[in-house]
Amino acid sequence: MPHLSHLAAPEGVAPGNGYSHVVWGTGRLIAVSGQVALDEHGELVGPGDPAAQARQVFENLRRCLAGAGATFADVVKLTYFVTDVAQLPAIREARDAFVDTVRPPASSAVQVAALFRPDLLLEVEALAVVGSSEPTRR
Repeated sequence: MPHLSHLAAPEGVAPGNGYSHVVWGTGRLIAVSGQVALDEHGELVGPGDPAAQARQVFENLRRCLAGAGATFADVVKLTYFVTDVAQLPAIREARDAFVDTVRPPASSAVQVAALFRPDLLLEVEALAVVGSSEPTRR
């Protein structure tokens, strides 16, 4: 039995573009800090390229989720911090390669004046819910 439920559009609320308005579940909560387009060596991936940066951000999120015994199927909420909302189409394209587009998580997108480095175009954080067992530690 799935541990997550999605309500794409509650009665009286317009459906969103690529997100569910409400997602809930039972189990263990996982909070993933905002991820940016830095590779495993701390080097920027895709300077000036929102699509390349978004792909790296989602790969970093995937790795963080896996470390906690989760996948994108367990994500209940994504929060996007972008320096330019005009880049959202490229970000959504990268997101759709990782997230179930039929049962997407809840989402918020916020345009910010800057991130912690001027060459970063976006940061994405995630909340996930998995079954109550602890992940296997390596």
